[in-house]
Amino acid sequence: MAYRPSPPPIFSIPAIMHARTSVKKQEERIAALQAQIEQLEKRFGPGEDPNKLVNDHIKLLHRYNEAKDATQIIIGKLASFKQTTIRQIHEDYDLRDDD
Repeated sequence: MAYRPSPPPIFSIPAIMHARTSVKKQEERIAALQAQIEQLEKRFGPGEDPNKLVNDHIKLLHRYNEAKDATQIIIGKLASFKQTTIRQIHEDYDLRDDD
């Protein structure tokens, strides 16, 4: 008769301990995510569609960038008219360039 090694136990002690730790960490993660969801629902309103919020925000960013671009064109034309630099126009009108 040929030698057959006995199969390893399906659930060894370390595997069970790891599974319990993993479940505990998963439960903690779920609780943290649930708390984050509740916080966001308080901030934006329950049942708000996150995709709609993101799309609305993107539209607002586009509008902001268009307005900023138009403003920079006007500032450039003003600098040209006054025969000065754009930087000087920014300083004259207390415009920040950190944005």
